[in-house]
Amino acid sequence: MTLRLDSLKSNKGARRRKLRKGRGIAAGQGASCGFGMRGQKSRSGRPTRPGFEGGQMPLYRRVPKLKHFTLINPKAFTVVNVSALNELKVGSTVNLDSLVKSGVVTSPKNPLKVLGNGNLKVKLKVQASAFTASARSKIEAAGGTCEILA
Repeated sequence: MTLRLDSLKSNKGARRRKLRKGRGIAAGQGASCGFGMRGQKSRSGRPTRPGFEGGQMPLYRRVPKLKHFTLINPKAFTVVNVSALNELKVGSTVNLDSLVKSGVVTSPKNPLKVLGNGNLKVKLKVQASAFTASARSKIEAAGGTCEILA
């Protein structure tokens, strides 16, 4: 016999009858219907709304109403655009120290990240902690190399 949609049957005991509550003592769930004697959960119209915490300020109102939470340990970089590297000598090695000496970077507090804004016409060997995808492609298109520092 092949299995078809019209021949499907649920397993024995899989579908149980609905309990008819409040239909007398002999029915098994008479009088209080298994909800106990007193309290909010025994009353009619019983379920409280989702998120209700008994009058305490609920979680969805305690949480800040922003699209995101601030990062606890954000990564900070000293950023340089590709267009700022055009002033450097052809074939030179570019890192944070060399950029400070040439005056491109004035406050080197954090590791260097190269961004891809602008165009690059000079072949350079760039050493940085991070590169954007567009910056990497522009440096390599100009004949240079990208080296990531640990």
